[in-house]
Amino acid sequence: MNKQLINMGSLCIGCGAGIIANEIIKSLNEPAIFVLATGCLEVGTTTYPHNSWPYPVIHANFGNAASVASGIARARKFNQKINKNLQIIAIAGDGATYDIGLAALSGMAERGEDVLYICYNNQAYMNTGIQKSGATPIGAQNSTLLKWEVEQKLYPKSVIKIMLAHKIPYVAQTIPIFNNDLTAKIKKAINIKGPKYIEILSPCIRGWYYEPKDSLNIINLAVETCFWPLFEYEDNQLKINYVPENKEKISTWLKLQKRFTELSKDKNLIDKLQKQINKNWEELLKENN
Repeated sequence: MNKQLINMGSLCIGCGAGIIANEIIKSLNEPAIFVLATGCLEVGTTTYPHNSWPYPVIHANFGNAASVASGIARARKFNQKINKNLQIIAIAGDGATYDIGLAALSGMAERGEDVLYICYNNQAYMNTGIQKSGATPIGAQNSTLLKWEVEQKLYPKSVIKIMLAHKIPYVAQTIPIFNNDLTAKIKKAINIKGPKYIEILSPCIRGWYYEPKDSLNIINLAVETCFWPLFEYEDNQLKINYVPENKEKISTWLKLQKRFTELSKDKNLIDKLQKQINKNWEELLKENN
């Protein structure tokens, strides 16, 4: 079997979602079926009559990928003809996860469905015009904020914490192409029974406004600044997977993306954001001990 997307379809050059999909595929040894919510990855790789995936794929609506995957899990459980080793993997963007599909995801977790749910978080509705989502960070320019606004909260809501509140067996946060962290977490998750949730930062050249050649530098800096720490929870026990030796300032990361042009002019707000990032990182370190 081809261990990567057969082609990148109509995904943008440098698209984080395509990089993530290839890492997921390469991590699998067992048979698998994918449920893709409407979004960049689904539209870019499964437009009829083409399919870039070397595995069976079901296109779910924007908000019900978790429900469709749950139905497959129930069928596998009760139908003896279905391979019991079949891995059921739902993949959705942040809009379909943080907003439209949050109730379905919560239901999947609450029922204890044996599904791996992966959110590729590009921090806006990139496929439909770069509208603000529940994952959009403060100061990120987008089409539904025609004039830049300063928001009260420094961080969007945390679906990571929402999933931890469900007491599911595995929750993780990662990025692509970084010390094999994503690959290791996929391999671990598929060997755990029950609902699993992995959230992956996915750079978007259209919505973050940067050159494709800078994709890897941008996602690496997200980790080095501790804006996007790498960690995992097994049975609600935290393990930090990477600790930067010399933590970079968040301003370094912001300046690489034109979506933060206006935010970068506000030193007071950047200082406030830096303090919040430092606080969150210290709390993680304390919990890890």
